[in-house]
Amino acid sequence: KEYGSHTNVPKTILKESIKILLLASLLSSIGGFALESIKSVLFSIIPLIILFPVLNDMIGDYGSIFSAKFSTMLHEGKIKLSAFKSFELKKLFAQILVIAVITTLFSSFIAFGISFFSHSIFDNSIILKVLLIALLDVILLISILFLVSIFAGLYFFKKHEDPSNFLIPITTSIADFGNILILSLLVILLF
Repeated sequence: KEYGSHTNVPKTILKESIKILLLASLLSSIGGFALESIKSVLFSIIPLIILFPVLNDMIGDYGSIFSAKFSTMLHEGKIKLSAFKSFELKKLFAQILVIAVITTLFSSFIAFGISFFSHSIFDNSIILKVLLIALLDVILLISILFLVSIFAGLYFFKKHEDPSNFLIPITTSIADFGNILILSLLVILLF
């Protein structure tokens, strides 16, 4: 429908995505205010400062991957009446979650190593808290992105729109904002 022979594809994608991108910018700005409120506590936890940009980027990437693969499944007709009963969708969610947990653990250990070699002082309780924060953040956000992608993807697909044009900006903005918000809440609760 939207990419016919007389269609300007970049213009169509920009037209459909501009509102979502503006919303994403607004959400990121609000997330910055949340970080400002815990700045003093956050700066005392060097491994978490090192880990923050990694988590932010990684979760957004996984949201984009899931959104793109889910859109492809919709276009190929692999998702029928109930998306939650789809074996392929469950498998995709499990794969992304496992990979996210493994990369979070790996990234956390690298952050601890960098902190150790920069002579930061921290004990085992901080290591456990940072690991718990990172794992909870990733698991919660991957689950949220999964649900948002499914509901929004089905909505846009039923409107005969390309879900990828909407889902990728939505999931990356939710990942950015959600990561800041969840990390802020977890730091307040655990520190």
